[in-house]
Amino acid sequence: MGIEQRFDVPFVAALALREKAIQQNYRPIIAVHKWFARRPGTLFRALMLSEFVDAKLPQSYFSSHQLQRKLVADPFMGGGTPLIEANRLGADVIGWDINPMAWWVVGRELEDLDTTAYRTAALDLVDTLRGQIGHQYETECTKCGGSADVKYFLWVKTQPCHSCQRDIDLFPGYLVAKDARHPNHVLACAECGRLNEVSRRESPGHCSTCSSALVVEGPARRGSVVCSGCGARNRFPSIEKGPPRHRMFAIEYHCPECKRSHKGRFFKAPSADDLAKYAEADEALADIRLEYVPEDRIPPGDESSRLHKWGYERYRQMFNSRQLLGLELSCGLIAAQSDARVRRALATNLSDLLRYNNLLVRYDTMALKALDLFSVHGFPVGLVRCEANLLGILGGNGKPVGSGGWVNMIAKYSTAKDFCVRPFEVPAGGRKRVYTRGEWIGDRSAGNGKRPRRVDLRCGSATEAELKARSLDAVLTDPPYYDSVQYAELMDFCYVWLRRLVGDETEPFSAKSTRNHDELTGNATEGRDLEHFTDGLATVYARMATALKPGAPLVFTYHHNRRCAYHAVAVAILDAGLVVTAAIPCPAEMSGSIHITGTKSAIVDTVFVCRSESNGGGTNSIGEPDRLEELLETDLAKLRAGGVKPRSGDIRCLALGHVTRKAVAKLWTSWDRTMPTRVKIDRVAKSMDEVADIDPVAERVLSGRTTHAWHTQRELFEDALP
Repeated sequence: MGIEQRFDVPFVAALALREKAIQQNYRPIIAVHKWFARRPGTLFRALMLSEFVDAKLPQSYFSSHQLQRKLVADPFMGGGTPLIEANRLGADVIGWDINPMAWWVVGRELEDLDTTAYRTAALDLVDTLRGQIGHQYETECTKCGGSADVKYFLWVKTQPCHSCQRDIDLFPGYLVAKDARHPNHVLACAECGRLNEVSRRESPGHCSTCSSALVVEGPARRGSVVCSGCGARNRFPSIEKGPPRHRMFAIEYHCPECKRSHKGRFFKAPSADDLAKYAEADEALADIRLEYVPEDRIPPGDESSRLHKWGYERYRQMFNSRQLLGLELSCGLIAAQSDARVRRALATNLSDLLRYNNLLVRYDTMALKALDLFSVHGFPVGLVRCEANLLGILGGNGKPVGSGGWVNMIAKYSTAKDFCVRPFEVPAGGRKRVYTRGEWIGDRSAGNGKRPRRVDLRCGSATEAELKARSLDAVLTDPPYYDSVQYAELMDFCYVWLRRLVGDETEPFSAKSTRNHDELTGNATEGRDLEHFTDGLATVYARMATALKPGAPLVFTYHHNRRCAYHAVAVAILDAGLVVTAAIPCPAEMSGSIHITGTKSAIVDTVFVCRSESNGGGTNSIGEPDRLEELLETDLAKLRAGGVKPRSGDIRCLALGHVTRKAVAKLWTSWDRTMPTRVKIDRVAKSMDEVADIDPVAERVLSGRTTHAWHTQRELFEDALP
C-alpha cells in the first residue's frame, strides 16, 4: 500500500485549504523569505505519511514520526516545501535549484540557528538604526501635538506638462482609505491636498479646508492626463524623462497616546517638517559612500521590461533616497556581525525587507497596509505608491504595528525558527495546536544529542544531477509551471542586494544575475519555448527515475490553464519510463490571492503519482470519455467534502490531469524516447485528443448536467457520518 490507497482527499483538502488561507500561521517556516506559489506543507506531509507509514492518514497525521534512513529528493526545490516536510519527518534530503536565491532561501530554512543570539543581534541592529535615522519616521500627531510614529508615507507620481511645464499629479483616484477598517472614507482634496473624512463616497461633499467639491475619481486614466493649468493632454509614462518623480501627499501614523481614545486610524497631509525630513534624508544619502546599494542594470525580460517602459533602467532607481539610506546603513551593520549564521539570517531579513521598501509598493485602501511588491507575480507600476516605516513599530503588547519594517521581519523570522524547534499541526476543525513532539526541522538539532541529518542542497540544474542508482526512497517536487512565474526576473530584485552583502562568502553568488538560459520556464525574451521546457523536464525526470528504488514514487503537483503545458508533463513522464498510478486533486492556491482574484485561474492542483512498476493503466483509469465525467465529479465531491469550492478553472485543470494520465498509459508500451521533442509533443497531443474532448465534459460537470454527482456527494456525506 502507498499513496494511491492511503491518501485521503477530503482530510488533506480541509487541512490544505485552511493552511493556504493564512499560510504563515500553519507553516511559519515560509516566513524566512518570500518565494512564489508555495504549495501546502500539509499536502507533502500527507503524501509522505501515506507512502511510508502503515496507518490510515487521519490517524498518523498528527503523530510524531522519524523516517530515518529514508532519502528524499526534490529537483526543483524553489521555496523548499517538500524538503522541509521530509526533513521534519526525519528523512535525509537532497535538492537542486538553478536559481541561487532558491538555494539561499532553502539553506536558511534548514539551517539551525541560535535564536537567542539572533534576536539579540537583530534588536541591536534596529536600536542602532533608530539612533541614526529614527527621527525620519516621526511626525506630529494632529490630535495631541506630540510625536508619533509614521506607519506609511503615500506618494503620487508626477509629470511635467509638455506644454506649460507645470507638474501634474497622476492621481487615478483621491481615495486614501475605505470605511472597512476605519469609521469613514478618507479623501484627499484635489485642490488643496487636505485629507477629509466622509461617510458617503457617492456624495462626499466639500473640502473642510478650501470648500472645493470633493471627488473620488482622479484625472489620470488610460495612459493620459489633462493638465489643470493649461488644458493640454499628456501621455504617461514619459520614459524620455527617466524614472517618474513622486510627491508625498498623505501619511498614516500611529500615536500610542491618542490610540486609547481614538477610533480608527490616524491620517494627515504631510507638514513642512515632514517634507523637510525627507529632504534631509536626500542630502544624507548624497554625503555617504555607498558600499552596498547595487548599480546593476535591469535586463530586459517578460516581466522586467515593463519597468523599462517607466524609465527604470537600474534597480537602485526603484527606491527613494530615504529607503536607500536605511538599506545602506542596515547592510553595514549586518556585515559587521561576527556570527556567520546570525549574519546570514540578518542578510536574509534585509533581502525580504526589500519587497516592502521600494517605489512599487502599493497601499491597500481597504486593509490599510503596505502590499508586498510580489503580492502579484510581476512588477506592477502603479500611480500611487506606499513607503513603509523601514524600522517598523512595536505596539504596547510588544507586537509589530503595521507591515513592512525591520521589526516585522525579525518577528516573522523568529517565529519561523521557533517552529523548526517545535513544529505543530492544526486540525481542520479547530484552532488548538497539536505539537508533534520529537520532530524538528534543520541540519542539526542543538542540545538534544540527536544525529545531524543529511541536508544536501545544490545550486545548479537538476538536468545534470548525478545520483547513485536505486538510492532514493521518493522524489517529491513542485516543478515550474511552464511560463506561469518568471522566478529569475523577479528574484533578481533581491539578489542584486544580497550579492553585494554576502557574495564574497557565497560561491553560487558569483553570477551577476539569477537568470540562466537553462532555467526551465517558458520565456519569450530568452527564447525558451515549450520544447526547451519539455526537454529539461524530461531530462530531470529521467535522472530522478534512474535513482529511485524499484517501485518508489516520483510525485509532483501541477496545474496550468494551457493544454500544451500538460503535453510537456506527459513527455517527461514517458521519457522517464514511468506511468501515472494516481492523479489526485488538492488545493494549491488561495482564491483570494491578489494574483488570482478576478481571474479564471485554478486554485487546485493535480498531484501526479508516478512509478516505474504498474499495469500501465493507473489506479483510476478513465476508459471511455463519459468516464471522465464520473472521475471529475468524484474529485469535486471529495474536494467539497473538505470545504473547497472548485471553480471552472479547477474543473478544466483536473480534467487535463486525468487525460494526461490516460495518454501516458496509452503511449507507455510503445514510447520511443529517441524521437525528436516536437514529435513527442505532437504524439502526446494527439493521444490526449483521442482520450477526451475536455471542454464539453468540463462544461457538463460545471453546469451539473450529469447523474453521477449527487450519488457521489451523498456517499461521501454518509461516509462522514458517525
